[in-house]
Amino acid sequence: MERLFKGIMQFRREDFLAHRELFCRLGREQRPHTLFIGCSDSRVVPSLITRTHPGELFIVRNVANIVPPYRQTEEFVATTSAIEYAVKALEVDCIVVCGHSNCGGCAALHKSHDELAELPHVRKWLQVSAEVPERVARLAVEGTPEEREWLTERVNILVQMRNLLTYPFIAERVKGGRLEILGWHYIIETGEIYNFNDELGAFERIGRE
Repeated sequence: MERLFKGIMQFRREDFLAHRELFCRLGREQRPHTLFIGCSDSRVVPSLITRTHPGELFIVRNVANIVPPYRQTEEFVATTSAIEYAVKALEVDCIVVCGHSNCGGCAALHKSHDELAELPHVRKWLQVSAEVPERVARLAVEGTPEEREWLTERVNILVQMRNLLTYPFIAERVKGGRLEILGWHYIIETGEIYNFNDELGAFERIGRE
């Protein structure tokens, strides 16, 4: 706790003062250009890897960067409500689904029901991506564990991109050219980010030389 309090004081002395004008402008409104849907993993810091400032990204984070398909429900739906607010109220121009390397949530997709017995809510949440292991098994018949890991993370990203299009207000905006959906795979140990090229049907490294 002390470490967090010291960080707050340092923020006030340094970062806040350096961007005082920006924070004053943001005090009463926000106009983010992008909805960033990422994993809750502590190693993934959206503003750091995109070099964005406060007010630019509307961020949703959960285990394995999952997007539940659209549905009418009376349940409490955190991710769905955040997506709805970002698109309909804030009118973002872009949605990024960002997965990452060494994702524990994606690895758990390959675990059995009993192996996740101590994580019942995680197990339930991962059912949204239940199709991923089957698709990976078909694609990586003779792949190494490392190849299966990357493939799982990337197939999971594609599933969430598809799920976004089940939201009527998203599908309408995408069709009308008012909203773009991107799929990213962030490699923690190298700092590389691969973007899914829909025309080629493959992930390409951003900033290729």
